Amino acid sequence: MTIPNPADAGSGEALASPFPEPTPISTDPSRNATERPGDRIFRGLAQGSGIFVVALIVAIGAFLLWRAIPALARNEENFFLYGGNWVTTDTSAMHFGIFDLLQVTVFVSVFALVLAMPVALGIAIFLTQYAPRRVAGPLAYMVDLLAAVPSIIYGVWGLYVLAPVLKPVALWLNQNLGWLFLFETGTASVAGGGTIFTAGIVLAVMILPIITAVTREVFVQTPRGQVEAALALGATRWEVVRTTVLPFGMSGYISGAMLGLGRALGETIALLIILRGTQQAFGWSLFDGGYTFASLIAATASEFNDQFKAGAYIAAGLVLFILTFVVNSLARAAVAGKSAK
Repeated sequence: MTIPNPADAGSGEALASPFPEPTPISTDPSRNATERPGDRIFRGLAQGSGIFVVALIVAIGAFLLWRAIPALARNEENFFLYGGNWVTTDTSAMHFGIFDLLQVTVFVSVFALVLAMPVALGIAIFLTQYAPRRVAGPLAYMVDLLAAVPSIIYGVWGLYVLAPVLKPVALWLNQNLGWLFLFETGTASVAGGGTIFTAGIVLAVMILPIITAVTREVFVQTPRGQVEAALALGATRWEVVRTTVLPFGMSGYISGAMLGLGRALGETIALLIILRGTQQAFGWSLFDGGYTFASLIAATASEFNDQFKAGAYIAAGLVLFILTFVVNSLARAAVAGKSAK
């Protein structure tokens, strides 16, 4: 019998050589798939829609800027710091500015938001966590119907129905808390009701369905497993809401609040009916009157037959346009920051 010589087996390089790595399997099902014509058409329509929206927004901003520049060139005042009366009769030397408009717009909108947010949160929690199914559906439908009421109806209701009801409350606040700047006597009649106090409450009712709807839809998406786990550990219903539902839905709640704020900033007819115009400077009192950006533009629409007079109000509209963008950007940042945690 012949015994093989171990030296004849070579150096062992062939045995030690690594196996060839297998070709990685793609986890993307569409990587090697043939793109169908319908997919290409749908992708093109989706991309075109996104580009169209961006182009439309840019076009609106460019149009407002283009129409505002001639009037701004003839303005004798500092557009951002002037808070006096608008004098646009002499188009060669105009006097207008947004200082008071910006303050009134922000103040009444934030006041409405402060009133609406706690109520909207309570309604959303009740509808999603406490209300029986047979009650939650009709109640949610009724809250959503508030968004269908026309603005002019809210304005008439606020001035002729709500204001008389709020009169004793407004007088009491003015007489007993008048030492605080928020409740001191302002530029409008406290008893008359044409104040930011009345307008803010009406505006809060108007933005309530927006905040409630968004918050409710987010709360409903809370993972059922987390809720059941909290209940299994002995948590009460409120503890489930506090430890599970609220942390999960807080970003949606903030987003809904910012949407409501954007709606409040642009409200026109209701505030035009309720708020009383004034020739005095705004004093940060709830019993002040005045104009917001939108209500002033609507009140002076008869002056739009002249390009320079119209340009003055278009300049104010441009600031409102930018303000809404800032609010939406802050909302997106808040939601993104909350989601990243």
